[in-house]
Amino acid sequence: MPFEPIITGNVGVPNAWEIDVYESRGGYRALAKALREHQPEELVDLVSKSGLRGRGGAGFPAGRKWSLIPKGAPEVYMVCNADESEPGSFSNHELLDWDPHSLIEGVIIGSYAIRARVAFIYMRGEFWKPTGQRMEAAIAQAYARGYLGRDILGTGYNLDLHLFIGAGAYVCGEETALLESIEGNRPMPRPRPPYFPPSIGLYGKPTAVNNVETLANVPHIVLNGAEWYTRLGNPPRNPGTKVFSLSGLIKRPGNYEAPLGITLRELLFGYGGGMLDGRTFKAVTPGGTSTPLLTAEHLDVRMDYDSLPAVGTYLGSTGLIVMDDTVCIPCAVYHMSKFYQHESCGKCTPCREGTSWINAILYRITHGQGREEDMPLLLDLSDNMGGRKTVCALGDFAGFPVTSSIKYFRQEYEYHIRYGRCPTSCQPAEERQWTISQP
Repeated sequence: MPFEPIITGNVGVPNAWEIDVYESRGGYRALAKALREHQPEELVDLVSKSGLRGRGGAGFPAGRKWSLIPKGAPEVYMVCNADESEPGSFSNHELLDWDPHSLIEGVIIGSYAIRARVAFIYMRGEFWKPTGQRMEAAIAQAYARGYLGRDILGTGYNLDLHLFIGAGAYVCGEETALLESIEGNRPMPRPRPPYFPPSIGLYGKPTAVNNVETLANVPHIVLNGAEWYTRLGNPPRNPGTKVFSLSGLIKRPGNYEAPLGITLRELLFGYGGGMLDGRTFKAVTPGGTSTPLLTAEHLDVRMDYDSLPAVGTYLGSTGLIVMDDTVCIPCAVYHMSKFYQHESCGKCTPCREGTSWINAILYRITHGQGREEDMPLLLDLSDNMGGRKTVCALGDFAGFPVTSSIKYFRQEYEYHIRYGRCPTSCQPAEERQWTISQP
């Protein structure tokens, strides 16, 4: 059964991005309650008790992240990561389009909880029209109504909120690279330790970095309480809902808010309507292309932060790209590899060199020039890139589609190498009109 939406409740409401519409639907009531009825540390405790986990991919508890901000620090920052550049993910974009005030309200409450006086929303440049323009207008409306600026709602709390438009880079989804970008530097991740944002973040000051969806949950928790939130989803470790982005070869692609712990089968065949007529399910990226693939044997796995690692993959951004029996897996993974080669920032040698080698080998395999030693070489390259051998996780991300596809679809790689063509096509590789230049 479809789940009653919580954070997507305003999606589709006419002019929901206007402050009058948002207020008429209960907007900013949570902010008034937070500022007038709670001390900052009480809000940190409230979010901790709710069990809210970061929705950016790693699932780190939001309240715990806020609690790591040193008490009494003279200068603290709140940063919202609205970069969303994971292939297959578009849930944050829709929330920003339709409901910018819910994010603003969450940012203000979160800033108050950590005693920040300045906050940033970091948005990728591709979102500027109309999303960034709507966000900019919503921030101006919030200032005009007294929700931002000095003496917010007469409580004595001051906060300035800035919209920062980045140039567009996948690596900016990593929080320290994002902070580098705001500071005007080339976005490259910082080594941790010592650069943990709660202690050494933006401009060297304590900083909390939270995802759009994480902060959009906060007003609902403030209004309804931690106990209410813990009853949703798959408690105790996976409470709440998640917005799942369904795309690819499925009947009803789109964003669907569902309780954490929903099975993959219910998500794809219930919410998504199942496969296209005459097609059968083959594989899916459960958390965007940066997560190991799932196959038909995993249809009954629960989609949450603990169940997916138990079967060798991750919830990630919940960008589910659905593939059916017409898809050649090696070709699909080749296209994924091009993305990671392009988006590697180049700071770490294993990632910089490894993504190029993986792309070149997959090109060779999918263009009829594969060799018997190519599969062991791909696995070796992926191993050399993964396992925390790089400053950020992009090296791991680039290898996950490769290793999982070889694990579950080795026969398709072998077919390519042996016959020089896709197992899903009878057209010889040499007769195809390839439009992609060789790396």
